[in-house]
Amino acid sequence: MVDAAPRKGRVNFPFPYTPYSIQEDFMATLYDVLEAGKVGIFESPTGTGKSLSLICGALSWLRDFEEKKKQEEARLLADERNGQDKQWPASCSMEASNCQGSTAELDWITEFIQKKEERDMVDRLKEEQIKRKKREVRLEKIRHNVQLKYASKRKRLEDDETQRLLQLSKEILSTELGSHDLEQLDHEEEELILAEYESDEETKVGSGLDEDDDDLEEEHVTKIYYCSRTHSQLAQFVHEVQKSPFGEEIRLVSLGSRQNLCVNEEVSRLGAVQLINDRCMEMQKNKHGKKSEGEESEGKKRRVSRAVCPFYSYEQMQFLRDEVLVKVKDIEQLVALGKETKACPYYGSRYAIPAAQLVVLPYQMLLHESTRCASGIKLKDQVVIIDEAHNLIDTITCIYSTEVSGSQLCCAHSQLLQYMERYRKRLKAKNLMYIKQILYLLERFVSILGGNVNQNPNTQSISQTGTELKSINDFLFQSQIDNINLFKVQRYCEKSLISKKLFGFVERDGATTVVKTNKENQKMAGLQNFLLTLHQGPDKEAAVQCPPVEAEADQHKMASPLMQIEGFLSALTNANQDGRVILNRQGTVAQSSLKFLLLNPAVHFAKVLQECRAVIIAGGTMQPVSDFREQLLSCAVGADRVVEFSCGHVIPPENILPIILCSGPSNQQLEFTYQKRDLPQMMDEMGRILGNLCNVVPGGVVCFFPSYEYEKQVYLHWERTGLLTRLVTKKKIFQEPKRANQVEQVLAEYAKCIKRCSQVRGQVTGALLFSVVGGKMSEGINFSDDLGRCVVMVGMPYPNIKSPELQEKMAYLDKTMPRTVSQPPSKMLIENLCMKAVNQSIGRAIRHQKDYASILLLDHRYARPSIFNKLPHWIKERTEVKPAFGLAFAALSKVSTGVPSNFSQVYRMNFVVTYP
Repeated sequence: MVDAAPRKGRVNFPFPYTPYSIQEDFMATLYDVLEAGKVGIFESPTGTGKSLSLICGALSWLRDFEEKKKQEEARLLADERNGQDKQWPASCSMEASNCQGSTAELDWITEFIQKKEERDMVDRLKEEQIKRKKREVRLEKIRHNVQLKYASKRKRLEDDETQRLLQLSKEILSTELGSHDLEQLDHEEEELILAEYESDEETKVGSGLDEDDDDLEEEHVTKIYYCSRTHSQLAQFVHEVQKSPFGEEIRLVSLGSRQNLCVNEEVSRLGAVQLINDRCMEMQKNKHGKKSEGEESEGKKRRVSRAVCPFYSYEQMQFLRDEVLVKVKDIEQLVALGKETKACPYYGSRYAIPAAQLVVLPYQMLLHESTRCASGIKLKDQVVIIDEAHNLIDTITCIYSTEVSGSQLCCAHSQLLQYMERYRKRLKAKNLMYIKQILYLLERFVSILGGNVNQNPNTQSISQTGTELKSINDFLFQSQIDNINLFKVQRYCEKSLISKKLFGFVERDGATTVVKTNKENQKMAGLQNFLLTLHQGPDKEAAVQCPPVEAEADQHKMASPLMQIEGFLSALTNANQDGRVILNRQGTVAQSSLKFLLLNPAVHFAKVLQECRAVIIAGGTMQPVSDFREQLLSCAVGADRVVEFSCGHVIPPENILPIILCSGPSNQQLEFTYQKRDLPQMMDEMGRILGNLCNVVPGGVVCFFPSYEYEKQVYLHWERTGLLTRLVTKKKIFQEPKRANQVEQVLAEYAKCIKRCSQVRGQVTGALLFSVVGGKMSEGINFSDDLGRCVVMVGMPYPNIKSPELQEKMAYLDKTMPRTVSQPPSKMLIENLCMKAVNQSIGRAIRHQKDYASILLLDHRYARPSIFNKLPHWIKERTEVKPAFGLAFAALSKVSTGVPSNFSQVYRMNFVVTYP
């Protein structure tokens, strides 16, 4: 670990306003990390302009890097031009043969190789220079030439007019020809058009570009990949780029999922991600796929019209690519452009990746290797910035962990078996062998759960229930599948797309999701309806294991279960020490499941670290950072390559008052452990504290509980004892909903109540919001200004150590991580998980330079050094430990005059300690 010392003034950082000193330090340190090609862990509290500092610091480095590269190119090309008349000595071989000793010969060979490398480098530089100039000229034309910009729109109008005339001619012909003759003519016309269109498309797709751009798109320029957790965070970052000094010149592209970018209403209305993905792939297959031998021989009699996506047009996507590179656009603007140009934003944005300087994308797209490759993302010698990275370890673990249920296993076996029986004579021997291997794997998986694939999983009861953990090797041996090469099976599934052949598409009809029954989907969408009519031997129940979905909530179940099982098979190819298999046996086979748990996320993140030039892991609250160093970085990079930077806050010291409260008004020690928190006296003491807070704190108070269950238990207890009634006299009470779609409504009502109380100035002074650590309001929500004048943390939200997954993770760390002097790695993991959740929650209050709030940590355990040191630096340095309740409230009343006047006046005026 080394701490980078910021060098102010060394680089000119363009900034939209005069930066704070901490922003200058942030940008200077970031610049140095990128220049040295290191890994940086950056912590900058919310409200300090972290996003803008990342933008200006990183893009300043990219600007200087490209300038240096151009200067180096110019120097080398100038040297080459100056020496172009010098011919390589023709007598060099003769001179080499006359040289005495091996040293002279080796010197000549070395010199020859060096000169050859220099010539090759010069040739490459010339090619890159030509491509760069070509790209710049093209984009400049599009930026300033209005006629060129709208040429594509005119072409679309001409195509629409052609289609209209064609339809009109068909209507005229229909009066002169019979319906059968017209249908035959229609088919002949369509075959001819499709043949020409596909031939032209194949030529373009095969080369990747048109004749003018054949060498423009393949080259990846040096770029920065910026990723964050949510769509809204990415959109906010793009808006910051647009407002920055780089907004007009940077080439930026936003990537997203089909669910966010699809503009084909027929596909996007399917809703579920898996349904959208597979429908999109099927439409592409219809567009480019060749007719089968059966279709060729039977001709027009069995010909079925296949749906293709009208937005998947190469020319239109190339136009969209150029429009994206010309001006910065967020995802909403990209979707609007796709609808306007009738081009697919999902694929059009991918075309823009090679020439883009800044690529904005979600976590999963960058961290998941197969998704990364499919998206055309190349990390070699590039820069990656991972923002909001406080849960990076959990994200990687979730991406590479997977679970399959017993009903999915039985359903997949039923589908695949009947598929094999129907098409056995058409399948090649090799394909038949792999299908039989997959069937055997499914049989063994169901068997290890205690079931049988030939019976209905919903009616099969399991004698021995419970959870069992096994290593990968033990699971393979016990399942008797250790003799099967899972790597080859996985590769077969990927190449053959067998799971998609067992897939039935659905469409929405009002509030109901139904299986399509039209001829198109009966032929090309899979075998769902066919499988429902088959019977497997004498047992009729076994054939009906995949009933049609009728409720919208069950839409995800329509995807072929084999898709999920492919992920599980892929997970089993991990190294034995890097993961565990959890056998979860419940009452029936359908309720039971197999889950792969990734224990070592570093093995997947190492590929990112090794390929990239530099990696930045940033967040508003990164403490404690020991998890990142030990669980993600230690196996791939040395300690000398890791740089840690943490800056303070821009608020004055007197604008925040963090207090660790050790006891309540009746001198009851505050210790909200799992054993003591349910005690009536502990819940009463907590109620007295909140009662006093509501008397003195203006605006909004946000109280975080360890879990939804405990919050409900406390609420009911206060309701019975009458304490809730006393709280309502000062603050209107709101509770965090469990459903995500209700969060916005609760927050709006909470904010409206606070605003109304501040205007009326009556007895009710604001609102009290009960939230849950790790819930919907503990991350990404801003309780700025009056929305959060005080944040209360009830107890310490330790994770459930009885969880089998957590116990296995603890055991793994104890075996693989070095033990510290103070505590074992497993105990450190538990503390770190707890404090990460605490730091995220208490960071919801202070959101800008003029904001102010108090923070109360209700538990004496926060005063322990091992816990206290894991608070964010900007909070820790201002935290006071108060052993008695009266002392804590005296501190609130003595807030210095540097705090905004209403804050100090309200606290001084209303300082009354009550003991209800």
